[in-house]
Amino acid sequence: MTNSAPDLLALESQVCFALAVASRRVIGLYRPVLEPLGLTHPQYLVMLALWQYEPLSVRRLGELVSLEPATLSPLLKRLEAIGYLHRTRDAADERSLKVTLTESGRALRDQAMAVPSTIMAKLEMDVDELRDLHAVLTDVIAHTQGKV
Repeated sequence: MTNSAPDLLALESQVCFALAVASRRVIGLYRPVLEPLGLTHPQYLVMLALWQYEPLSVRRLGELVSLEPATLSPLLKRLEAIGYLHRTRDAADERSLKVTLTESGRALRDQAMAVPSTIMAKLEMDVDELRDLHAVLTDVIAHTQGKV
């Protein structure tokens, strides 16, 4: 008699394994696309947030891109050193740092417009497939917030 119950510990059945491999591979696809822009993937996420919402406090920026201050601070310093942003004390709250884009940082957005379509082509997925994937992943994020 054989046991037909699924192996709950089978590697290929693990959501964490599929997410980890997919994440590494997708981020790997971004590397050569972002290189000409002088950006790493985490820096790209920061720039996306700033292009959409600037000015931002460092705290709010960290929340938007899900990065801890210890990770975000050196990343912002590098982006400031290459001339894409400024960090200044907020006049309304001296304890808060405000992040704004430079003209160079704003101009980079035009070059970055090609990134989404390039990644879509590399993934060989259309807009609807990616929208569905994004919805599922956003749901996973929502279900895991505050659970760690």
